[in-house]
Amino acid sequence: MNQDKTTGLARLSLRIRVFLFFAALALGAVLLLSAGLVQGYARLGAPETLNAFVQAGLIGGFGVLGLTAAVWYLFDINVSKPIDLLAGALRARAHADVSAAIDATPARYLGDLAPAAQATALTLRETRGALAEAVARETRRLMAEKDRLAALLSDVPVGVVLCSGDHQLVFYNGTAVTLIGAAAKGVAPGLNRKLFDYLREGPIRHAYRRLIEAEDADAASDLLCATRAGGEILAARMRLLPGDTQAAPGYVLTLRDVTADLALQARREALLAEVLDRVRRPAANLRALLAVMPSDAPTPPALDQALRQEAEGLSRAVIDFARQQEDGHAETIPRTPMRLADLTDGLRARLEGRGVTLTAQDAPLLLRGDGFEVVALLAHVAGRVAELFGLESLRIAVEEDGSTALMRLCWQGPALRVAQLESWLDAPLDDDVPGIAARYVLTRHATEIWPETLAEGNQAVCLPLHITRRAGPRPKPIARAVVYDFDLLGKARNAAVAEADLAGLTYVVFDTETTGLLPAQDDEVVQIAAVRIVNGKRVEGEVFDTLVNPGRSIPASSTAVHGITEAMVVGAPDIAEVGRAFHKFAEGAVLIAHNAPFDMEFLRRKEAVIGARFDNPILDTVLLSAVVFGQHEVHSLDALTHRLGITIPEEARHTAIGDSVATADAFLKLLPMLQGQGLTTFGTVLTELRRHGRLLKDLN
Repeated sequence: MNQDKTTGLARLSLRIRVFLFFAALALGAVLLLSAGLVQGYARLGAPETLNAFVQAGLIGGFGVLGLTAAVWYLFDINVSKPIDLLAGALRARAHADVSAAIDATPARYLGDLAPAAQATALTLRETRGALAEAVARETRRLMAEKDRLAALLSDVPVGVVLCSGDHQLVFYNGTAVTLIGAAAKGVAPGLNRKLFDYLREGPIRHAYRRLIEAEDADAASDLLCATRAGGEILAARMRLLPGDTQAAPGYVLTLRDVTADLALQARREALLAEVLDRVRRPAANLRALLAVMPSDAPTPPALDQALRQEAEGLSRAVIDFARQQEDGHAETIPRTPMRLADLTDGLRARLEGRGVTLTAQDAPLLLRGDGFEVVALLAHVAGRVAELFGLESLRIAVEEDGSTALMRLCWQGPALRVAQLESWLDAPLDDDVPGIAARYVLTRHATEIWPETLAEGNQAVCLPLHITRRAGPRPKPIARAVVYDFDLLGKARNAAVAEADLAGLTYVVFDTETTGLLPAQDDEVVQIAAVRIVNGKRVEGEVFDTLVNPGRSIPASSTAVHGITEAMVVGAPDIAEVGRAFHKFAEGAVLIAHNAPFDMEFLRRKEAVIGARFDNPILDTVLLSAVVFGQHEVHSLDALTHRLGITIPEEARHTAIGDSVATADAFLKLLPMLQGQGLTTFGTVLTELRRHGRLLKDLN
């Protein structure tokens, strides 16, 4: 019981404990004074002196209380409060990596305590700086290696996804975002999210189980899986992570979109089945007619007519098949764009090796095809032309014709015969690769080549190629970052949030900008922004930031604060659409905001329109600041970030995304300070926050 009382007192702040001490001292002094007066009155034995004793007791009691209150006030202002301030400052420098000097002015009456605290903070900063410098050298080397790996993986032509044993995303590259993110209704992949939010789980679970049962570290499983929203078909290969000894090891999944390939194959199969059906019947009829045709007599007119009809039907079927096959060639053209200048430069290099110079007309065109094959074809034909006619120079001219670029390989001299060109097309492109003929390149690119006589004795070989687009200024690069946190592989997950470790939870830190400060009346949201914190780190690439059309005017006083005008939100989505997207972004996470009741009131008022409830656990950085620094401090976002050494750029202040990032960075610095106070689980923090709830009532 005594231990419980001691623990209860220890949980009180220093200033409250000092106040209770002085209150007890004053009460004791009043009681002793009263007891002395009562004893004196009893021994005097003169009833007429009672009023005098009572007056003396009242004057003495109020004097004791007043003197004690004055001494307590001076002690609180000059001792207790400065000690609290020094404790908060030291805790910030110990846990939150704040390096600013401690302000000793409030603690000027504490003797050597303030200078000692300053010296301790300075020593800690110097020690931390030396350690950080040593660590930074090794970190720079590792980061350079990591950046090289990230650059290699960010733009590989297949999606690469790394998952933990419970199918949570640990790593993904830019191609994976394109393959699975675009199909998820605008919600991009995020660390610590379920892979099955994006891909159908059946084939993946089956492949994972097969690999577990195989007990072979080198085994891989090929599978086909579909995206949840778009219905795209992805060819995938799964392999367990080497060296992962957990009961449910992680795995790497490589993805490639084969939707178009499968559709093309299906169309080819349907075409083949149709042609076979159309050819089979006329062929069978012709065979039957030929069987009954007399060999030594004239053909009867009816039989001759029937033969002609069946032969014509068979001919039409073959012609239709050939036409559809030619139309299908366009779908097999390689999709890689090749710059015309690069193509002619590659051709020039090949011909110069044979002693032939090439001049080329430049045009800002991107052509669709396989650049290596096209260069090989042109070099093959140009080399034969130069050898046949003894030429030392050739010229490339280009003519645009709608979606086609007509390339002409030109020379001055005799004309090239069609039969000669046909024989070259049947020859191998390269003597070292005898299996690939020049005609194969024409078939692959759904095109043809022919000789042509031009004016003034000029000759040419013409090759049309499909234009992808005209080359223009380089567009602004799209970030294709590799996003990962390998610590998630070994993360122990706790379904009970109250018992979960603070650093192990996933957080979404958000902020809203509104038309005003009265959510219960007619004010509306005009912007929502949020960032994600996973495994104790803010994920740079996972950001939610959008304007919202409030459906009403935005007062000039509100625009002066956040800078959002009515013109800016004209084409923006409404709160129903944005709310659903934000709800998906925050799924499974703890919501954090600065003065959270204000922002949550705007969202909860629209839950019926959004069609979803915001029942996430919530933390408020106003209350967290009060827990760490005490209620006597100012807990605005500006004051909190200033104490923690966080700079909010002026252009980002009072923008939803700027305040979200600042709040997230503040929370990450408060986190180790809370842990330093023994508040390590979500439940213990929540219990402590309830003691400071009055702050939010005062703010709102």
